[in-house]
Amino acid sequence: MTDAFRSKSIGADRGPCPAVSVPRIDPASPLQFVINTSAGAFDLDAKRAVIQSALNAQGRKGELLICQPADLARVAAEAAAKAIARSTAVIAVGGDGSLNTVAQAAHAAGCAMGVIPYGTFNYFARTHDIPTEPAAAARQLLNASPMPVQVGAINDRIFLVNASLGVYPELLQDREAYKARFGRSRWVAFVAACATLLRAQRQLRLHIEMVSVVRDVQTLTLFVGNNRLQLQQFGAEPEDTLPGTPGHGSLAALMLRPIGTLSMLRLMLHGAMGRLGEAAGVESFEFQHMVVKPTLAPGRKKVVVAFDGEVARMRSPIDIRVLDKPLYLLQAAGAAGTADAPQAAA
Repeated sequence: MTDAFRSKSIGADRGPCPAVSVPRIDPASPLQFVINTSAGAFDLDAKRAVIQSALNAQGRKGELLICQPADLARVAAEAAAKAIARSTAVIAVGGDGSLNTVAQAAHAAGCAMGVIPYGTFNYFARTHDIPTEPAAAARQLLNASPMPVQVGAINDRIFLVNASLGVYPELLQDREAYKARFGRSRWVAFVAACATLLRAQRQLRLHIEMVSVVRDVQTLTLFVGNNRLQLQQFGAEPEDTLPGTPGHGSLAALMLRPIGTLSMLRLMLHGAMGRLGEAAGVESFEFQHMVVKPTLAPGRKKVVVAFDGEVARMRSPIDIRVLDKPLYLLQAAGAAGTADAPQAAA
């Protein structure tokens, strides 16, 4: 960790992970497919066809629960409750934002979760060796087993890929506006990010507390990663200072110091080349539990945060941590990202 941290004890270390029973999957019980109608570039009929084809080929059953974004959390919770009662799994059909909502329900209920990705980047699926082609993902999950994977939490919400404060939530809001106007693509997302960063002015004043460190910082954004693939693409993996790696035992924090327009252009070039960690003004480190207290304007009690592409307001202080309880993800045998996940009791 950087020498700028000042040592001070504020709490106990994380204890051992509790034993959690692996969810049982009954092949005769219908899988619960939760489909967000606004997720991805494929129409609803195409999604139905992909799922039905995979089920027919394996002689399996499934229930398709189709909902609007406003109803996604409720439908996901109902599907997770059914999955527990019927010894089956809930399957998220959509992008990382939809996956987050379904994962929240599956994690709370303790049921297994599968993924058919329809997002732009699909970091969570790719990290865990789930095919990004929906038909291949649907076929694979029918022969997969529940494996424990690490999840992070920001206050009362879990996150699979990342969470953030500051300019990054603004970037996500701009990206959605650009997508609505110009369509979904990685180039559209990149242009939106450039536009957001170039006009970034607002600074965050943060009081950060960890187990043995306390720090006051000014930053444009605090970005927390739970996905090593995304960090590798940024070129921003932190130096190993804790057991495990981001996504498998720890989280990664990236902070962007306030910089001028020319420095911001250099920063974007480093990011585009996958060399963000080499850019001046970027600081990264590992952690397992962090409490963040932003300095807010008089009368304000909440701060804008983002998690897996979703944006919300949360009450300060912001508590960010690795959860002891894993999420059980349907994965093929030998899939990447399972070996260092939290261990579970049989």
